[in-house]
Amino acid sequence: MLYYIDNDHAPSILPDGKKWKLVWNDEFDGDSLDTTKWDFRLHLLHQRHNTFTTEGVTVSDSKLKISLIEKDGQYYSAHLQTGYNFLDKPGDSDFEGAYKYEWPIAKLDEPKFMHKYGYYECRCKLQEQPGWWSAFWLQSPIIGASLDPSYTGIECDIMENFKRDGTCTCGNIWGGYGKDRVGNDKDKRTGRVNYNCGEGDAEGFHIFAVDWSPEGYIFYCDGREVSRTNEPVSDCEQFILVSTECQGYRRGNEPSPELKKAVLPDCFTVDYVRVYDEVKE
Repeated sequence: MLYYIDNDHAPSILPDGKKWKLVWNDEFDGDSLDTTKWDFRLHLLHQRHNTFTTEGVTVSDSKLKISLIEKDGQYYSAHLQTGYNFLDKPGDSDFEGAYKYEWPIAKLDEPKFMHKYGYYECRCKLQEQPGWWSAFWLQSPIIGASLDPSYTGIECDIMENFKRDGTCTCGNIWGGYGKDRVGNDKDKRTGRVNYNCGEGDAEGFHIFAVDWSPEGYIFYCDGREVSRTNEPVSDCEQFILVSTECQGYRRGNEPSPELKKAVLPDCFTVDYVRVYDEVKE
């Protein structure tokens, strides 16, 4: 079902059989990032990530553009989010080694936007060069705080694009990142599929979305269902991320061989992000 908003952007593609109400959106119609809606993630698992940056993010022609940056042989790109979790703070965790996350945690920053259930949609144009990836996903502020992800939330990967071969990934449901957490075992990453997303529309854009309800998650690409899962299902508010990341830096401070092949400029382009609630009769 096409749903037109009163602007010059493309319509949403909403699942049939339900009534929907728009509850949050960013159409990127200004001349800079709306910091009342978005902030930057700079840490990964309590550690300042080498490549996460506040640079290279522009808004023009009603589009958000996250660019790949190269400086002196090192690469950088931005992670945007509408909320925060406890891993966004510096700490003693080591990505390589044991799980050192400590509780209790410091007070979390006030989120820009969090929500529970609904239809989450992003129209975007994927990057063209190798060695970096883009993603549209949801995360909980206290993911992994309990062994029951229904109480403390999950990571819901609506879209991840790692390769330039036309494939995308969705449905990687993580209930936490530490030992014994749901999702730590690769066999428990429910709903995860790789699929061919095709060429997109006439401008090369795709629409990636998830319908999150108490019954589970249904993932869509350009209006077609690509995966679904019903476990584990978060029953708490989560925030939105639109992110990019450079390959090679999670195990050191060097770009991957693929990333070194990238020819700049290159960017991940977002037309809009929208959230709808199902309207019950």
